[in-house]
Amino acid sequence: MAEAQYEVDLGNLMAFDPHHRFVSPPSSREELSKASIEHGTKLVQAIADVLFSLPSREDQDGPIVTLPAPTTKLPRAKPLPKPRPPTNWEVFAQKKGIQKRKKEKLVFDDNTESWKRRHGYDRVNDDNDIPIIEAKATDEPGTDPFAERRKEKKGRVDKQEKNRLHNLKQAAKVGALPSHIQLAATALPITGTQSMPKKISKDELQNVAGMAATATASGGKFDKKLPGEKPPKHEKKYRKFLPAVEGSGMGSMERQQTEKVLNKLISKDSHEILNVEKAVNMYNVKSDKRQQKKQGGKSSSSSRLKPDKKSFKKSSNKKSPYKGKGKSK
Repeated sequence: MAEAQYEVDLGNLMAFDPHHRFVSPPSSREELSKASIEHGTKLVQAIADVLFSLPSREDQDGPIVTLPAPTTKLPRAKPLPKPRPPTNWEVFAQKKGIQKRKKEKLVFDDNTESWKRRHGYDRVNDDNDIPIIEAKATDEPGTDPFAERRKEKKGRVDKQEKNRLHNLKQAAKVGALPSHIQLAATALPITGTQSMPKKISKDELQNVAGMAATATASGGKFDKKLPGEKPPKHEKKYRKFLPAVEGSGMGSMERQQTEKVLNKLISKDSHEILNVEKAVNMYNVKSDKRQQKKQGGKSSSSSRLKPDKKSFKKSSNKKSPYKGKGKSK
């Protein structure tokens, strides 16, 4: 009954009702959500009914069934990845019948008589653990065997990197680059793709050259300049210092700044900026010390200053109600 009413695809665990129609359009979003949940529950129940009708086998976790092949073709955002072409070693191994076998990670080292890693840090047969290398009859006198070993190792690493780039080039020709390289495929020189990389403009080259020139510790001051190389452009703001000699233009700015500071100090509300009472007290203390030194310890209060607080008070326009009246005795 469920198969006749709904279209059930067990391969994708999906069900669809082609005959469903709303009798009347829902008036609100809550009604639409409620109706969709009710009809979705019926579709899930139809999938469960057909699923439990399949032949099953018993397991310790419960009955297990094998799903049939899906009947609905779902669209893909991207095409299927193409198979990667075999490398030169894989072709050679297949021709010779060589099968890949898993190697153990730990290997016994005869020099140190301990188990060590096959590759990586503190590996087996490490050149750093060999203090003495026996000379061979074919060795030329005066050659350093340790330097020869380092040279051979560098050659093996370079050869392996060359083979890796060759394999990537062959994979790019058939469009089967690995996913982590596809993002940078247009910028790699080994891709072999049809699309040409974006041409870099002259300004971008100058910016990159300027960044590279100023990346040293001295900011490119002591680096050798290429023939025809222009100094890098500085887009940042420079600090402006006032000139040492006063004159017109920038030379008069120092006087303007000094007058601005003095105007603030001598303004109507200057008592909020300058503590006059504290300044007068400091002057009195210093003058008393000078008088004591002159008179041998005696101090006089005639030269003392008194802070005039009234001059810093704001004047009021209101007249006093007691003006003109005498004091009562």
